[in-house]
Amino acid sequence: MQISAVIITFNEEKNIERCLNSLQDIVDEIIIVDSFSEDKTQEICLKYDNVKFHTHQWLGYSSQKNYANNLATHDTILSIDADEVLSFDLKQSILELKLKYENINNPYIVFSFKRLTNYCGSWIKHCGWYPDVKQRIFSKNVQWVGDIHESLLYLPNTKFKLLKGDLYHYSYHTISDHILQIEKFTNLTSKDAFEKGKTVTIFGLWFKPKWKFFRDYILKAGILDGYAGYQVCKISAFATYLKNAKLRELNKK
Repeated sequence: MQISAVIITFNEEKNIERCLNSLQDIVDEIIIVDSFSEDKTQEICLKYDNVKFHTHQWLGYSSQKNYANNLATHDTILSIDADEVLSFDLKQSILELKLKYENINNPYIVFSFKRLTNYCGSWIKHCGWYPDVKQRIFSKNVQWVGDIHESLLYLPNTKFKLLKGDLYHYSYHTISDHILQIEKFTNLTSKDAFEKGKTVTIFGLWFKPKWKFFRDYILKAGILDGYAGYQVCKISAFATYLKNAKLRELNKK
């Protein structure tokens, strides 16, 4: 079985080389669709013989990924983000998968990974962040859907198989990176909620962030991740507040 790794990028010079190195000798080609990066992303990618580098205007997460998948030569897709890396165990699982199946050009089979996130240098094993199961190996015929939380549009009788090994996710290098991402992300999520006719009360604006922190830090054991766990839970709670505050603002307008 031959696999095409597919990555969408924009200004990923901090991450992309680590990702590409982990894919060597695992996949048979690497398709990159870049949204006109202004850093060294393209320069780094072109150092690899098995990388096919394309540029395309940003279409949204799902549409961009579907566009990139259509450029793949092989029928089996491994979808990976620029800030992700295959662990040793996951590499072995994928190599075994390639030996076991002649191809998986079958929309009824999807393979998943557990994703382990590195946050500002610390691995987060609680906070509701692990195991963060992601569907990542599938037939080229399967499409992505959704503008914010993209997901695969799979058929009702699809079988999901979890591969052994973690997908390492190098999420935020600094707390400032996290805050900036939340500002961007809450703009999208509040707009999406508004368009769906959702509202939030003053009580909800007060209560939801507190519940989010209590759930992630206490019930989901974020406290066991030390200072990094506290930061993750605290900022995630703030994101909940910000999303609902922006939603309330949109409804007032």
